[in-house]
Amino acid sequence: MDQSTPKQSVFRRRSLNKKNPQSWPTFSWVTGNIHRFCAFGLGSGLLRPASGTWGTLLAWLLWWPLQQVFSNELLMGLFLLFAFVYGSYCCHYTAKELRTDDHGGIVWDEFVAFWLVLFLIAPMSLVWQLIAFVLFRFFDIVKPPPIRYFDERIKNGFGVMWDDLIASAYTLFVIAILMRLFGT
Repeated sequence: MDQSTPKQSVFRRRSLNKKNPQSWPTFSWVTGNIHRFCAFGLGSGLLRPASGTWGTLLAWLLWWPLQQVFSNELLMGLFLLFAFVYGSYCCHYTAKELRTDDHGGIVWDEFVAFWLVLFLIAPMSLVWQLIAFVLFRFFDIVKPPPIRYFDERIKNGFGVMWDDLIASAYTLFVIAILMRLFGT
């Protein structure tokens, strides 16, 4: 490639927010590296609007086969720990490549946090799982204290993952209250 030919950008300009436009990666860029593909929730983070909701939805759908693969609690617990540690790395790696702290398309944090919720409330009916889904998305979007505090201050892959784990703790707390009030 000669010097006069400009490099083709791997980003599409996001023009919905004129005050703070965010570059949005292409599918080929995301799938070009396993860390990016993971960070973007197996590609679900490219769906807009509401990338986090799409990512959480895919995580929910993948929960059923994951339960079959990791059929006992110890294996599932180890898998979730690995998913958190690797997720911290791949989210940091991908955000760094995108020159941001936490790109909206990075949704692996939603995957791991929602899998943790499903793991801890299992076996629950689809209705309770739906309630957990809605609560988790609410807390992840609204970011009540201390979620917002950590989201604003920890600027690395661990921070990307950590605020969603706190959202999952809020979700589990509310689920526990609702189960106490209404039963399973």
